[in-house]
Amino acid sequence: MSRIGKQPLQIPDKVKVAVEAGLVRVEGPKGKSSIPVPSRLAVALEGNRLEVTRGDESRESRSLHGLTRSLIHNMIEGVTRGYERVLEISGVGFKAEVRGKEIQFSIGFSHPVRFPLPEGVSAEWRELKAGDKQGEVVLKSHDKDLLGRTAAKVRALRPPEPYKGKGIKYAEETIRRKVGKTGAA
Repeated sequence: MSRIGKQPLQIPDKVKVAVEAGLVRVEGPKGKSSIPVPSRLAVALEGNRLEVTRGDESRESRSLHGLTRSLIHNMIEGVTRGYERVLEISGVGFKAEVRGKEIQFSIGFSHPVRFPLPEGVSAEWRELKAGDKQGEVVLKSHDKDLLGRTAAKVRALRPPEPYKGKGIKYAEETIRRKVGKTGAA
């Protein structure tokens, strides 16, 4: 049996979980989420414990067992604590400004780049001026998947280049730097 899938989920006091036919809904202080449950699996709610079980031992059922339990766990964590992703912006004159539901970037193009935030994601700009970094964009959401996809789209606006490290990168990301050309002696 799946080691992750067989672990029961403890539901915090502030979180409401509803199990319907083929759907699990989670609601908490940070927001609401829902996920479809594959027909091969069953989700049982007993008090403040949630358990995911599978009906057969087929390869597909085994692979979906741990995945479904992890997705439900991520939803519970998201509506309880929320998730955040930090993106560092570095480069001369590079900066961002949060305007309501969009971020306006100045990242070396001839025009400002506007990035509309999807529903459920909020952003914050922190000015740093420490070393090479100009500042950070902090993205927050209760949906881990949506947050990751949004952060990837923001990073794709100006990926970091290997010579000077200019661009937008994840805070925990390390850029492999290249040595530039040397002058003729």
